[in-house]
Amino acid sequence: MKPNPTRSAFILIDMENGFVDPRGGHCIQGALATVPACARALDLARSKGIPVFFVKRIYRSDGSDVELTRYAAWKAGGHACTPASQGFNSAQAPEALRPQPGDYTIIKPRWSAFFQTELDLILRRLDVQTVILAGTTTPNCVRTTCYDAIALEYNTVVLTDCCSSQTEEIQEANLNDMCRVGAILMNSRSFADYGPDTVEDLSAAIRAEMEASDAFPEPFAPGASGAGWVDWW
Repeated sequence: MKPNPTRSAFILIDMENGFVDPRGGHCIQGALATVPACARALDLARSKGIPVFFVKRIYRSDGSDVELTRYAAWKAGGHACTPASQGFNSAQAPEALRPQPGDYTIIKPRWSAFFQTELDLILRRLDVQTVILAGTTTPNCVRTTCYDAIALEYNTVVLTDCCSSQTEEIQEANLNDMCRVGAILMNSRSFADYGPDTVEDLSAAIRAEMEASDAFPEPFAPGASGAGWVDWW
């Protein structure tokens, strides 16, 4: 394992043939065009010592774990992304986006890479403070992962040319929403300059402010009765 001075992790979501190939059952219109940028970002992450996580959605062949809202489309699309599948409708990644020794693979059961997976546990063991998100689709799996990451107190970066939607309008609307909620937007070319000081550690900054303050987390004014803030709620 290389040193990771940025305390970051690169998370590539659902870049599988079934979602990327135009013939795939869940094809996202903009996904194929992002493959070169994703590959460039992967190479950059590895060169910087940033651990890479491939987050995949693999459906059981009987459909028992397919999302309720996707089940009909999964059947109509030829049962995409089943275990050990190969070809255009498979869970295989495009050749440029395949894991290398030292990378991690996470199998997720729903949209978010954090939902009922070991991702958060591993990131904390690796002392990761910032997650860098790429993949498809922007309004679903990237966005839910972004919101969960922020809720879990990770600084969150989204690589705008490394994620995709069915239309440009959907892409822009969702990127703007993630930006408003606190995600940092950059592209794969600016990611070349990414370093330890690129993203402020917001949690550390807030903690330092708290330590310098004489404020208490709840109002507490005990009197003769010893009443505290709970009693005055």
